[in-house]
Amino acid sequence: MQHPFQEFREFVAEDQPLAPLSWFRLGGPAAYFAKPRTVEDLRGLLRRAVESEIPFKLLGGGTNVLVRDEGVAGLVVHMESPHFSDVTIEGERIRAGAAVPLTALISQAARAGLAGLEILTGIPGTVGGALRGNAGSRQGAIGPFVGRATVLDSSYEVQQRERDDLSFGERESNLDEPVILSAEFELTPEDPEGVVRRMRRIWIVKKENQPYGHQSAGCIFKNPSPDVSAGSLIDQAGLKGTRHGGAEISDRHANFIVAHPGAKSDDVLHLIDQIQQRVWQQFGYELELQLQVW
Repeated sequence: MQHPFQEFREFVAEDQPLAPLSWFRLGGPAAYFAKPRTVEDLRGLLRRAVESEIPFKLLGGGTNVLVRDEGVAGLVVHMESPHFSDVTIEGERIRAGAAVPLTALISQAARAGLAGLEILTGIPGTVGGALRGNAGSRQGAIGPFVGRATVLDSSYEVQQRERDDLSFGERESNLDEPVILSAEFELTPEDPEGVVRRMRRIWIVKKENQPYGHQSAGCIFKNPSPDVSAGSLIDQAGLKGTRHGGAEISDRHANFIVAHPGAKSDDVLHLIDQIQQRVWQQFGYELELQLQVW
């Protein structure tokens, strides 16, 4: 059979391990794995995938993805080239490519004396992923700062989505196009020192309430409501520290699962199932995954 991505061979690999690219460091390979260098590369690639009826997924920072042990049967597109990683600042607006790490965006904005995004300090991942899932914390979310998003629509044409056209909810947005390419953020000028100070303060609090940085871990569930956290429900259900195989519900924050050496994705999935059943039985809440399972 002819290779479906023959003409994209320069940036498409086969049978590529995905574990090193996700925070959990688990899971099998991608049947096809692409690192497009430009928007044109990306458009051609995705059109070919659709023609060949090969499903595709976009990988950013891999912070919110659990890859199943059998891997991904389709195409995984890793947006990480410099082309998708540009940051430009004009006045009170900052434009960032989808592959820019959130931490880089926040610190560049702070250094430029632009306030707002520092409330997202300590949240992992990339701009693209943050927009898709309206990343945020108790302090607020990314959505209110978005002035415009540039996307590829379902015909793989470049489109602008203006602010009036965007809506953001609890860990979700209506940015449902196949690809987010970049976004512009509208921020407030402020003394850089003040912004950096706030960043540090939020960082310290965040660090105290998360698993240790060296652990392969991921945040699992959305909070059922603004005043009920998934972590506290899991904690009250007595599940903190529960282990299955190599996976363990973190004893520092119950909404994290830690993958120890030798863990399998199935171990994590088993714990997810156990948590959902127990929380439903005890408290009547149906916990919804924030984590994407591939």
